[in-house]
Amino acid sequence: MAEAMLQGTGRRKNAIARVRLTTGEGLVTVNKKPLEQYFPIKVMQAAVTQPLEVAGVQGKVDVDVTVIGGGIAGQAGAVKHGLARALARFDPSFRLPLKKAGFLTRDPRMKERRKYGLKKARKAPQFSKR
Repeated sequence: MAEAMLQGTGRRKNAIARVRLTTGEGLVTVNKKPLEQYFPIKVMQAAVTQPLEVAGVQGKVDVDVTVIGGGIAGQAGAVKHGLARALARFDPSFRLPLKKAGFLTRDPRMKERRKYGLKKARKAPQFSKR
């Protein structure tokens, strides 16, 4: 494929990742830092690169990610989702294996809002009978 730049947006919890794919030698940068520096935990590095392995394009595309919001785990999930969506756009033949692996499905689980009269979403203040 010619020098193409494709985008994909990924979301998980409160994290939003904008992923840009370009043909290259396999560099992955997250917020202008190398992947290993931004996600020091090996499990998260593996989760982020899973869509590349499923599509079989490791070392063939450069990935540039801008991620905001949420925690480190939510951000890793958002990057994985955005990368899968960008790869599905990059080559439509990748869509089926990515879908089967579950990478194109948005995880709808969010933090529940806090209700008045309670300390957290469901935690009530201590009850005293007398």
